[in-house]
Amino acid sequence: MNKRIKFPSDRPIAPWRRRFLTLLALVLIIVLVPLIYLAARFLPDRPVTYANIEDHFKYGSTGGERESGFPYWIWRALPQVCASHLPDNGAPRSYEAFGLVYEPGKDLPIGVMQRRHLGIDRVFLNCAVCHHSTVRDKPDAEPRVYLGMPAARLDLMAFERFMFNCAADERFRAEYIVPEVERLAGGLNAFDRYVVYPVAIGLMRERLLMLKGRLNITLNGVEWGPGRVDTFNAAKILFNIPLDRLPEHELHGAADFPSVWNQRSRQGMQLHWDGNNTKVEERNKSAAFGTGTTPATLDIDAIGRLEEWMRDVKAPPYPYPINKDLAGRGAALYKQYCVSCHGANGQDFTGDKVGQVTPIAEIGTDRGRLDSYTYELAVNQGTLYAGYPWRFQNFRKTYGYTNMPLDGIWLRGPYLHNGSVPTLRDLLEVSWRRPRVFYRGNDLYDPIKVGFVSTLAEEKGRKYFRYDTSLPSNGNLGHEGKAYGTSLPPADKDAIVEYMKTF
Repeated sequence: MNKRIKFPSDRPIAPWRRRFLTLLALVLIIVLVPLIYLAARFLPDRPVTYANIEDHFKYGSTGGERESGFPYWIWRALPQVCASHLPDNGAPRSYEAFGLVYEPGKDLPIGVMQRRHLGIDRVFLNCAVCHHSTVRDKPDAEPRVYLGMPAARLDLMAFERFMFNCAADERFRAEYIVPEVERLAGGLNAFDRYVVYPVAIGLMRERLLMLKGRLNITLNGVEWGPGRVDTFNAAKILFNIPLDRLPEHELHGAADFPSVWNQRSRQGMQLHWDGNNTKVEERNKSAAFGTGTTPATLDIDAIGRLEEWMRDVKAPPYPYPINKDLAGRGAALYKQYCVSCHGANGQDFTGDKVGQVTPIAEIGTDRGRLDSYTYELAVNQGTLYAGYPWRFQNFRKTYGYTNMPLDGIWLRGPYLHNGSVPTLRDLLEVSWRRPRVFYRGNDLYDPIKVGFVSTLAEEKGRKYFRYDTSLPSNGNLGHEGKAYGTSLPPADKDAIVEYMKTF
């Protein structure tokens, strides 16, 4: 008779061992399942990207959300929770109050990017927020979006003040924000309601109040108004330069947002309003700091896509009728007075002085932006991206303003580096004949004087920004005299403006 061989597995499991294995399995489930959930929830880092480059310019991530991003649902909730801090300008209770533009079907405005990071969707401003705006042909017409033009409607100072004042408000707490988030999101699970969002609100409040303390001086001076920003006084904070110890003349550097078309043709020119860099790629990476990036968080591939697009994207053509005979006469006058500094036309940038700095003593325009960019700041910028192949090497202090090419000039008003002259036709007048006070932020177009309507203080409840040229950094002097065409007869000035419509 064959005997059955017994294996260890045939032996009965002792009760104590069975209880131990059961307990071990329960412990593993209790520990591992939450760990797997937390890892799946908080480890992914997924930017929102777009195959279409124009959509990516408008909404695509550049990496700034990692360091500076606001939780998406909190961002959505704040105009409701902090409605009392929104500008009283007749705009809806949303970020439209700051001139941000919403396209149909979009829940984020143009210039706001998104990324899944640290367990939640986070948003922040991207490059497009400063480089797009809208145009209306008539008061009741639908606005058209133009990419690459200066953000003539964006009031960045008002936006920053709103975020800081909201963070300092007693309502910036979980008991006020979470219910609004829950309403907007259609509900929250218990983990989000009692853990994630209360923690996110606390961290966001702490960071905003820290930034408020550091930026307070820049936000309590002369109002920038729509379409302008004081870039480099804010940059000084990055290098711990104490703004409260700087001389008064360095603290007023507001200037218009620039256009970003035809960057390939600008390579090697002196860039920024004061010509402090000749390298387009450095200028772009410097600007990316304004989108919340740091050297460690900058998405080089995403920035590279945008750079490649901006190298050759063209300015939109002027969409209104042009008097060809008048423009033809204006071409000869433009060649006599303007070509040397600004190029042959909107596509041909050749000229003896194009992209070069004209000394402040010669150009005579407001020197606030020039004085705000100091030698000390230029030296400090040379330390940025230290250890990276793209370390900054080309920032320099200059002593004047750059002669810019005029591609798409019809979309770049108001004019001069600080936006102190509302239309091209006004710019051809001597300074005492230019408007001393006008209104910014309107997208209603003036095809006669070329620029945006600047005489309306209010339109259908929407209030526009009052720009006073007597305030620091707002002066409208300069770019005048025989060499600049301001002494020409009115008919000749009209002809030059008509020709520049072809740019």
